[in-house]
Amino acid sequence: MAHVSELISTDIDSYLKSHEEKSLLRFITCGSVDDGKSTLIGRMLYESKMLFDDQLSALKHDSKKIGTQGNEIDFALLVDGLAAEREQGITIDVAYRFFSTDKRKYIVADTPGHEEYTRNMATGASTADVAIILIDAEQGVLTQTRRHSFIVSMVGVKKVLLAVNKLDLVNYSQEVYNQIVSDYSDFAENALDLESITAVPISALLGDNVVEKSEKTPWYKGETIMQYLENIEVKNQRKQTPFRMPVQWVNRPNSGFRGFTGLIASGETKVGDKIRLHPGGNESTIESIITWDGKLPKASAGQSVTITLNDEIDVSRGDIIATSTDPCGEADQFQSRILWMSDDAMIPGRQYILKSNTQSATLTLGRLKHRIDVNTLDHLPAKTLELNEIGVCNISLDKRIAFDSYENNQTMGGFIVIDRLSNNTVGMGLIDFALRRSENIHWQKMDVSKESRAEQKSQIPKLIWFTGLSGSGKSSIANILEKKLQSLGKHTITLDGDNIRHGLNRDLGFTSADRVENIRRVGEVAKLMVNSGLICITSFISPFESERKMVRSLVLENEFIEVFVDTPLSVCEERDVKGLYAKARSGQIPNFTGISSPYEPPKNPEIRIDTTKASAEEAANQIIDFITE
Repeated sequence: MAHVSELISTDIDSYLKSHEEKSLLRFITCGSVDDGKSTLIGRMLYESKMLFDDQLSALKHDSKKIGTQGNEIDFALLVDGLAAEREQGITIDVAYRFFSTDKRKYIVADTPGHEEYTRNMATGASTADVAIILIDAEQGVLTQTRRHSFIVSMVGVKKVLLAVNKLDLVNYSQEVYNQIVSDYSDFAENALDLESITAVPISALLGDNVVEKSEKTPWYKGETIMQYLENIEVKNQRKQTPFRMPVQWVNRPNSGFRGFTGLIASGETKVGDKIRLHPGGNESTIESIITWDGKLPKASAGQSVTITLNDEIDVSRGDIIATSTDPCGEADQFQSRILWMSDDAMIPGRQYILKSNTQSATLTLGRLKHRIDVNTLDHLPAKTLELNEIGVCNISLDKRIAFDSYENNQTMGGFIVIDRLSNNTVGMGLIDFALRRSENIHWQKMDVSKESRAEQKSQIPKLIWFTGLSGSGKSSIANILEKKLQSLGKHTITLDGDNIRHGLNRDLGFTSADRVENIRRVGEVAKLMVNSGLICITSFISPFESERKMVRSLVLENEFIEVFVDTPLSVCEERDVKGLYAKARSGQIPNFTGISSPYEPPKNPEIRIDTTKASAEEAANQIIDFITE
């Protein structure tokens, strides 16, 4: 029996290689809390006397070993051990368990049922061939049952085994079982894209219909859980799709060897095949395929290889090597389905990082087309996505990437969304298709440059970005600053928060989503002003650090000057020139920054102004001194 330490040292591929003659089935167990997932896995291992390899967590390699020899595992000890993982906090990860029978080898993604761990369930489902969805016979079909079912369908799982568990608690009632199957079938028929749903009445605790047929359900004539898993035929989609290999490592020419290393994501290739490099479209032929064991004539999905080419073409980490006869698409705008995984809501207009295979790009989320209600599958209007919600929206990237639609190639059509500030994964997405405008809109090269416009004005263009609470003094300082700059012969433009909302942004309110869109639009306008050679002064509360960082990225680093007007909230309220704070305190103005909506102060602004110590005139002089220096 192999142990975790051996699996770590020899790699999972080596373990699977020892069972190459057997077919591999990947499945996931999912469902609501306490539906019996760990108990079912424990019973399957115990009853079928599988060759059980100790569990290997996807992110933790120190999993507790369960049992002794593979054929002598005590069932109670096994289940207690599996349940203990939950108590030890390992539920934050997906636990992948590896085992085999005489007929087949298995990888099961054991995921927690808690709603806050839906992200883990989605991760496990993304590589599964079959989903075992457990339902507590006493509880019936729950919201989490529907959510998990929708997610497995969304990520491409086509076969569902519906395990109606704890049937012993309802006296093995055929009527209860039939009602649950009917309820689930009604939901699935209208909502899910599945090839088959197979229902089995079980008691995971007592072993009924898990491995052996139960005498307590004489009315059930179908297969047991293990019979289903042993007999189900599953197509290997990754091998059937065109050849794709994301480049993870490039051996540079000065090393004496120029090869491109990566894990083949889909399809197969052989020496002499023509390939196309994405993005860019350069083509060549494969000269050799190299692995640790030596050169191979061909390789296929799931193998890590180094490829050398017959031509000297530029290849970098993040590029995709694809077959030239069926290449990837390339685009920078897509329609996508997104599962949100963060406690902080998804806000359209905010920038995140997209990571797809080895490719990464800056991602801007567009307005939501709709949110999907997992209970009714209705398409509902929404401005944001909350934790575990699913929606459809357009996304745009700062550069073109190689892709296939998720429907055609799950590896090339999937991506994760990463928060730019915390670096946490906050969502997962599936590409439906590239937007037509992505192909039809091209950047037009202009002969008159930003540099020539600035030279004409005899100045260096700048974006002076004022941020601070309402009433802090931003607009007053900005107004004086522009007059002083003009008196020095500088060409300027001021964009003020209130003034912009009378025209360009008059359609926006003050929700978090609208505030993000407000700053996005202003940032793009300010970029145009800087490109025209102007010194652009902006005065906006701009409460979120993420959006201020986004605007900074639109211009050159030495062109952006963040001015934090650091006036305490109590002082702003005392001033309250517009009477806004009083209205906010009385509840007349919702989403008011500093009262009912947060303000994230800059951590390292270029200039910090304390208006309790400096007048607006002195503050303007301080900024001019900074620019002059």
